[in-house]
Amino acid sequence: MKTKVMVIGFSADAVCASRFAVAVGAGFATIARHQFPDGETRITLPPVLPQHLAIYQSLNNPNAKLVELLLAAKTARRSGVKHLTLVAPYLCYMRQDTAFLPGEAVSQTIIGEWLAQHFDAVLTVDPHLHRVHRLADAVPVKRAIALSAAAAIGRFLSAQGRSIVLIGPDAESKQWVSVAATAAGCAFAVCHKERHADRATTVVLPEISLAGANVVLVDDIVSSGSTLMSAARECTAKGAARVDAAVVHALYGDEVGAELAASGITTVWSTDSVEHPTNAIPLDHLLASGFKDFVQYPHSTRVPTQR
Repeated sequence: MKTKVMVIGFSADAVCASRFAVAVGAGFATIARHQFPDGETRITLPPVLPQHLAIYQSLNNPNAKLVELLLAAKTARRSGVKHLTLVAPYLCYMRQDTAFLPGEAVSQTIIGEWLAQHFDAVLTVDPHLHRVHRLADAVPVKRAIALSAAAAIGRFLSAQGRSIVLIGPDAESKQWVSVAATAAGCAFAVCHKERHADRATTVVLPEISLAGANVVLVDDIVSSGSTLMSAARECTAKGAARVDAAVVHALYGDEVGAELAASGITTVWSTDSVEHPTNAIPLDHLLASGFKDFVQYPHSTRVPTQR
């Protein structure tokens, strides 16, 4: 028997959250939010909630959002919700999975364990995992589902109607660029990257002819943009006619956007995992496909294979 589900979300995610709700055939309501002068926040959930509730909140700018998420989750439980799912297209604090210096916080396990205390399931897109390769190991909930936007990116690029070559700016990007290239039906290559500091990287292109080519750089996260900038300059130096970029999570502001353009990147296309001016690739149907895998049987403890 199909379980009745409701989706709720904060105003910042309301457009994407409502599209997701439509895609899964669920009702949608916005979480009311009031900011007090002292910086504290009051949130108000709908007065009547079903036993299975999904909270949609992308966790960019996470420090304030995590507090609001805690308030929402605890309020939902006190209102009688039995099964609580977090739909977080971008999942924060996944990049630090080890301590590099004595006393350094390992944010991945701390945030992951905290989420597991409040949610039965977490659904996200392309979490930035390195030494830990399964989302369930980082976020030990009953159902941890990590989807990939790579194929959606490839289909989007194919629909642009241009002959392209996809370039991954570093070894980590191969998992996205290879799948995107298959979906787009085009060639791809992966660069070698050396990171010298947070905003200083050197990128070395592989042996591939780019003379006159339309290049699209493909990566998961862009924040400082330094890696994409280095790759773009190298592609231009190798004779590329045009350089664009397609990314999953766009986490940068106007200043970095100007720097990306100055480095030779004509257009950046991003998924709508995070609200951003570059959004071009919606994720509602991808997220709905993952959600529907377990929505009929929300109390199952099986952790599905990540896709």
